[in-house]
This record gives sequence, C-alpha cells and structure tokens, in this order.
Amino acid sequence: QSFYNSLSTPSAGKDPLSPKTVKNIHGILHKALQQAVANGYIRFNPADPCVLPKVVKKDLHPLDEAQITAFLKAIKGHRYEDLFTVTIFTGMREGEALGLLWDCVDLSRGTITINKQLQKVRGTKGEYTLVPTKNGKGRTLAIAPSVVAVLKRIHLRQLESRLRYGPLWEDSGFVFTDELGRHLKHQTVYLDFKKVVKDIGSPETRFHDLRHSYAVAAIKSGDDIKTVQENLGHARAAFTLDV
Repeated sequence: QSFYNSLSTPSAGKDPLSPKTVKNIHGILHKALQQAVANGYIRFNPADPCVLPKVVKKDLHPLDEAQITAFLKAIKGHRYEDLFTVTIFTGMREGEALGLLWDCVDLSRGTITINKQLQKVRGTKGEYTLVPTKNGKGRTLAIAPSVVAVLKRIHLRQLESRLRYGPLWEDSGFVFTDELGRHLKHQTVYLDFKKVVKDIGSPETRFHDLRHSYAVAAIKSGDDIKTVQENLGHARAAFTLDV
C-alpha cells in the first residue's frame, strides 16, 4: 500500500503517476504475487487488500455538426489540413495517423490498413519509432471517396516535392510528412491543432476528440455499433457504447 501511495505522490521533482498507470502496475504485481500463492511460496496475496487511487474518466468534447463545419472551414489552407481532415473522417488515433505508411493505403480499393502507430521513445530527444496499435490488432477501413481524393492529393504533392528537393528528400514512406518527406512530430501537430480549435471557440477540444467526433457522427448517421467499434479498433462494442 505504501508503494502504491508513493507512486501517487510527487517526489524529488518527479510528477505523480496517473491513477490508471498505478492500476496497471497493480495488475502486474498482483498477478505475479498470485502466482507465488499458487506455487505455495506465500499463503495469501498481499496486494489483495490494497486501495487504489480512483480512475476518473476525462470529460469528452466531441465536436457537434456546427463545430465540425467550423473546424473544416478553419483548416482550409492550413499546413496540416490533410492530416486533420483524414483523422476526423476515419477516427484514427493521433499516433495511427502520424504512423500511417503508403504501403498500408490502397487508393484503388479505397481502404486503409491500420496496424501500427508512431510513438516517441521515452528518454530520448525527439527519437520516434513505429509500434503496434493500442490493442495490438490491425484493422482495415473502407474510406469515403473524399478521403481517397485527399490521399491522392498528398501523394501527388509528395512526388512534386521529391523532384523539387532531389537528394534532400527523405523517402520515409509516411503519408503525412513535412516538405522534405520526414514524418510529423506529435508536439508540433498538437500546438497547431490547439490554435485551430481555440479560433473556433472550442479551446478544450483535444486532438483525440476528433476520434470521438467521428464516432458520434457515424452513429448519428446510422452506422451500427459493431461497425463503429471495428472502425475505431475497440475490443468490444460494449466499450464503444460506454465511451
């Protein structure tokens, strides 16, 4: 219990861990100790009676129809217009969108396969790596013709940049890149996104809320919950409904 309490308390300049992280640590430790009980090393699991910090769900702020219209209008001509547009019309997580590779895009069939995400490596100065999706499973989305058109425009623009910059162009394989073909960084995208939502009068909206906005719009337009669940990559439809 003292160990869990210490994780939730700031010390030596370190921030406290979130209740969810403490709960995850408890899950690992509890399982290990339970195995010790099964093996006869200890008589009972000392993690059983521990009290964990309460996990409080964050308020969601999906954009309504009027806000979505204002958002799409505000990003016209923005350097990340294509990224924001594809995200809100597919429900991808930020890391999944930033980690999307061209070999996962089929423009002829109008599909996107999501099986990885771009993640910053902790303890490094700006180093990124591709890791599996949140639940470790891939999924394939059938995307709208308008999204296909956006992706074709991105592809054409990258071909033009490749010719313009020659050896300076980095053939990274990412869909969303800067003018030299390098993948985008979370922090830069985040700061630009927050400026946009502030301008449309919704400063509390997070990038992840584009995903929630997609889900709400999909359900309101008549998509069944199973389809929405699979498109979002949730393990269970009940989780999608709960969120």
